[in-house]
Amino acid sequence: MNDDELLRYSRHILLDAIGIEGQQRICQSHVLLIGAGGLGCPAALYLGAAGVGRITVADPDTVDLTNLQRQIAHHMSNIGQPKVSSLQTTVADINPLVHVTALQSHADAAFLEQWVPQADVVLDCSDNFGTRQTVNAACVRHAKPLVSGAAIKFDGQVSVFDPRQAHTPCYACLFDPQAHFEETQCASMGVLAPLVGMVGSMQAAEALKLISGAGTTLAGRLLLIDGLHMSFNEMRVSRQADCKVCGTDQQASADRTSTSTAVKL
Repeated sequence: MNDDELLRYSRHILLDAIGIEGQQRICQSHVLLIGAGGLGCPAALYLGAAGVGRITVADPDTVDLTNLQRQIAHHMSNIGQPKVSSLQTTVADINPLVHVTALQSHADAAFLEQWVPQADVVLDCSDNFGTRQTVNAACVRHAKPLVSGAAIKFDGQVSVFDPRQAHTPCYACLFDPQAHFEETQCASMGVLAPLVGMVGSMQAAEALKLISGAGTTLAGRLLLIDGLHMSFNEMRVSRQADCKVCGTDQQASADRTSTSTAVKL
C-alpha cells in the first residue's frame, strides 16, 4: 500500500484484529454482491469504503422513486437507471481505488456458476426465497462463505453460512428449499428504512471479518433483530444430516452415485 492508502485505511490498520496484513487482504479480495437494493446499498458502500479490491454486483432492476426511502446509494437523478450502475457510481465517488463490476442480471444458476468461484465471499442481499436458495446451493458447491441478510417490516436477520466449516449449517439447513410458504416483500408489507441499513451494514462487517480473519463470525448462529423494540436474539444452529444441499446423507448419496457410475464405466 502507498502512503495515501495507509492514510485512507489507517483506522482499520490501528485495529489489532485487522492490522496492515488484514487490510491488505481486504484490498486484494473479491466480493460478489447479489442485490443492489435496501441491503445491497449499505453493504456495498461500507465494503467499498473499507477498500475491498473488487466488488461484483448483480441486480436486474432499475431505480424507482419508491426505492429512495431506504436504498441509500441511489438518488433522484438515478431514477430509471440500472441499480447496479447507480451503485457503481456511488461507490466510485467514495473510493475510486475499488473496482466495481456492474451486472444488470438475475442471479440464476448459470450466472452463479460463473461468478461464485471467482469470489472470496458472497453476500446475499436479495429479496426472495428462490434466489436465496440458488445462491446458497452455489456457495455450498464451490465452498464459498455466504453472508445472508433479510429484512421485512420491523424484523431482520443476519447469518453466515460457511461450507468450509464441517459442522456449520447452510441456508437450506434452516429453511427447507422444498417448503411452501407465502412470499413476503417490502412492496406489499413495508419495511423500516434504517432496518435495512442495519442488516446490510452487519453483512458488510461479517464479510470484512471473513476476509481479514478478525474475530468470530455468525457461522452457526442466526441473529434476529426486532427493530420495533430494538432487541436482538441469537439462535444457534448446526448442520442437518438430512439437508438436501449440504447434509452428510446428501453427500453419502452423491458418493454412492459416483461409485456406481465409476463401476459401470
